Amino acid sequence: MFLCVGPGRRGSGSELCYTKMSSMLTNAIRNLPASSAWAARVFARSLSCSSQLQAAVQPKTKKTLAKSGVKNIVVVEGVRIPFLQSGTTYADLMPHDLARAALQGLLNRTSVPRDVVDYIVYGTVIQEVKTSNVAREAALGAGFSDKTPAHTVTMACISSNQAMTTGVGLIAAGQCDVVVAGGVELMSDVPIRHSRKMRKTMLTLNRAKTLGQKLALISKIRPDYFAPELPAVAEFSTSETMGHSADRLAAAFAISRQEQDEYALRSHTLAKKAQDDGLLLDVVPFKVPGKETVTKDNGVRPSSMEQMRKLKPAFVKPYGTVTAANSSFLTDGASAVLLMSEEKALAMGYKPKAYLRDFVYVSQDPKDQLLLGPTYATPKVLEKAGLSLADIDVFEFHEAFAGQILANLKAMDSDWFAQNYMGRKSKVGAPPLGKFNNWGGSLSLGHPFGATGCRLVITAAHRLKKEGGQYGLVAACAAGGQGHAMIVELYPQ
Repeated sequence: MFLCVGPGRRGSGSELCYTKMSSMLTNAIRNLPASSAWAARVFARSLSCSSQLQAAVQPKTKKTLAKSGVKNIVVVEGVRIPFLQSGTTYADLMPHDLARAALQGLLNRTSVPRDVVDYIVYGTVIQEVKTSNVAREAALGAGFSDKTPAHTVTMACISSNQAMTTGVGLIAAGQCDVVVAGGVELMSDVPIRHSRKMRKTMLTLNRAKTLGQKLALISKIRPDYFAPELPAVAEFSTSETMGHSADRLAAAFAISRQEQDEYALRSHTLAKKAQDDGLLLDVVPFKVPGKETVTKDNGVRPSSMEQMRKLKPAFVKPYGTVTAANSSFLTDGASAVLLMSEEKALAMGYKPKAYLRDFVYVSQDPKDQLLLGPTYATPKVLEKAGLSLADIDVFEFHEAFAGQILANLKAMDSDWFAQNYMGRKSKVGAPPLGKFNNWGGSLSLGHPFGATGCRLVITAAHRLKKEGGQYGLVAACAAGGQGHAMIVELYPQ
């Protein structure tokens, strides 16, 4: 039986129904394990393997992914201001304030001259209408030359991934040598619009020339005109919120509530350890105007299984398994990375952190496969790079929901799913949790929609150095049924 959610009208209450699963996910999980004991085992194993990996610092000797005739593009440095739960310390700021702080943090960390930067690209999802090109406003605020071009991209949760690969393209094409890419999101203050009826009336009123015309328009205003349009993390094509989609995905892949809670606890536990051990080197302090200096992410809160069990379903009520504890939370934050051609970086005396190698973008059905981007993107990027799953030393996947991560792991480990829905002969395999998100993830560190991609890449680079690996694989899902994956290669030490 499948827990079905009728989307209905946007904003209306969804009705629950039990029916036979008619979607493509029915058979994908028939023979897959679903016991909570599995989650407990991998949780314990991942903590054990994490400490072992951090103790190994000798880099492995593998071939480089450099290609003849293709420029080597490197990440020189990457930073982010602390990711904070929305409605907290950043609540009175604007998105460009956060992006400016990240840019200034990058400048302070690298001492790169502002006039050396050829281009700036930023990703964001929910745009502030006053600063729709937030990249430009943040760049000017951070003191970059008004002669430095800047533009903003949006691709849901992979917006800063798109910003980075846009920078890679500019450098690879020989258009630029130095690009700053980043992302920002401020969920504390999202645009709330008047109803369409009111907007049309106000725009018409603005064009009215006589008092009589204005009074006639005003007389047509009705009480329902004042109902605001609230933004929602929902699919335009299906009117379904992402939380509902995550609940359906977890049900389809037989991911239990306990498995999801155990994975979320793992994320918070690992993030707290990384925070306490000083491993989150990308975080730069931010002196918030009129408030204190923020130095660390405030969403890292290890709990207990007993406390997590008390929470009620957040989306599909009362039978759902997705709760506030096993979902990423609304987050404010910004990130920035300095990208260069290898020749330029070395000429300026920098020691890069990593190469950015092959990457892919994928898209699939936004109804039943909304959050399966990593499953589709991972085998494609591995094939493009000529690698296997076993060659990857570090995995950094975006954690939208615990159920989403566990469903992807099951889908990646299913020959049936690969053959019937991906057109592949066999599965790619599931990443071993001993190499997976060892310093926490979006569930614990936070997820500012437009900024997470840069965090994934720089965390992969730092983990490769710390754990003695050579290749990292970054992957993420995004609204619209899209996804991204990229290979990060440690720069020779």
